[in-house]
Order: sequence, then structure tokens, then C-alpha cells
Amino acid sequence: MELCFAAAVAVIIFLSVKIYLLKKSAHEIADRFADKLKTDTNTVIDISSRDRDMMYLADSINKQLKVLRSEHLQYHQGNTELKNAITNISHDIRTPLTAIYGYLDMIQQTDDPGKQAKYIAVMKERAELMKQLTEELFRYSVIVSDESDVVTENVNVGQVLEDSIMGYFAALSEKGIVPDVHLTEQPVFRELNREYLARIFSNLLNNALKYSGGDLEITLSADGSITFSNMAKELSKVETEQLFDRFYTVEAAHHSTGLGLYIARTLVERMNGTITAEYSGSRLTITIKL
Repeated sequence: MELCFAAAVAVIIFLSVKIYLLKKSAHEIADRFADKLKTDTNTVIDISSRDRDMMYLADSINKQLKVLRSEHLQYHQGNTELKNAITNISHDIRTPLTAIYGYLDMIQQTDDPGKQAKYIAVMKERAELMKQLTEELFRYSVIVSDESDVVTENVNVGQVLEDSIMGYFAALSEKGIVPDVHLTEQPVFRELNREYLARIFSNLLNNALKYSGGDLEITLSADGSITFSNMAKELSKVETEQLFDRFYTVEAAHHSTGLGLYIARTLVERMNGTITAEYSGSRLTITIKL
């Protein structure tokens, strides 16, 4: 009888200690979790208990905290990008708009048909610039809001690339840029979205049109990799890595929202491809692998 009583007491003491330690661990997790949220530190929640279940709970919370911190960082980065973008876009749109208003006043102050025609031509050019900027923003909003599955087909990559180059040939020629094109003789077919692929090539050609140092070399290899290479102003490693960031521009107020390469990367990744940039020997080379 005494033995049973002693065993019962031992069990009660053991369970009491167990409950105490579990409650202590729960309080530790609660207090440290609150502290991690306030301080935004990268340290993990550590508890004194070695209980397997409590350790599993702490580990699960640590994993969720890691995800939360990553999302928090992305939010702040996105917020900073958005603020900078609004500043740049506002400047880029305000500049031609101010010019249009100025030329409207000049038209009202003269009866000379020649001057009026000249002013109207300039206004048209500025309006076209505003149209390009707003269209780029519209395309961006459509792409980021499109959550539907990518519709693909068997696409001749070389043909789409040739068509895109021909569409930009006149604009490139006006800038004195004659594309040096190298296409593999072997046809390259991939399961892709034709519209996405054309938009990617268009954005890369438009980027070269704006920033090329006077040349453009385009290569399509038999393995399906496509490179756009041109002379460019000096870029640091950090600037090169940021080229595909949303709203990033190498030159502020260069009549660009900085969305072209970001959209290209988004579309490439949606088709399970990769796009990278490398700067070496005063040349910027963008490589797409599909």
C-alpha cells in the first residue's frame, strides 16, 4: 500500500514538474515571439525546455518568423521602389506635359503658320513620349495582375526574333545602330507563349535603342539561348544585378519607367526560362535561356 502511495506521489510530482516546464516554455515562446516582432531581429526563439513537442513548436514558429521577415523586407523594398518610381514617373510625364503647355502659349502668341507647324510638331513628339510611358505602365499593370495559366504553343524562336528585329529596324537605323544578327541555321522550336516572347524581344530591343553606345549584336544559338549585346556606359556589379528590378533605371529621368527589363524577366520566368545580365569590357550582354 505504501509502495503504491509512493509511486502515485512520484507520478504526481513528475507530472507537476512536467506541466510547470511546459507552462514555462509556453511563456518563453509567447514573450520571445512578441519580442521578435517588435525588434525585427534575425535571432531565433530559444527555449529552456528540451521537451520534443515544445521544441517542435518553437522550431515551427521560427520558420514562420523567417518567412514573415522575408515578406516584411520585400514589402519595405517594394515600398521604397514605388516611392522612387512615382518620383521618376512624375518627372518623366511632367516634363513633356510642361513643354506642351509652353508650346500652346507660343502658338497663341504667333500668327506665323510656319512657327505654328513647328510648335505643333514638337508638341506631337512630346505627346508621343507621354503615350509610350503610360502604355508601359499599363502593360506592367496587366502583366502583374494576370494570374491565369500561360498558354503555350510550338514556337519558332528564330522567326519571332527576326520579326521583332524588323519591327525595330527603322528606329535603330535612326539612331545609327545596325544590328549584327547571328541566327543558327538549325531551327529552334520551344513550347512558349508567342505573345510573351515577342514582348520580351521588343523590350530588349527598346532597351538597346535607349541605352546602346552605338551598336547591337544579337545571337540565337542552337541550344536556344539568345543574347543581346551592346556597348554601354560603365555599370557596377550592383547596377548590373539591379537591371531587372522593378522601376530601376540606370539613368534617372531618361524617359523610361524602368519596367521594360522587369517585364521581360517576369515573362521569361513565367515560361520557365532564365534571363541574366553581364557587364564586361564596356559591353552589356543580356542572355535568355528557354
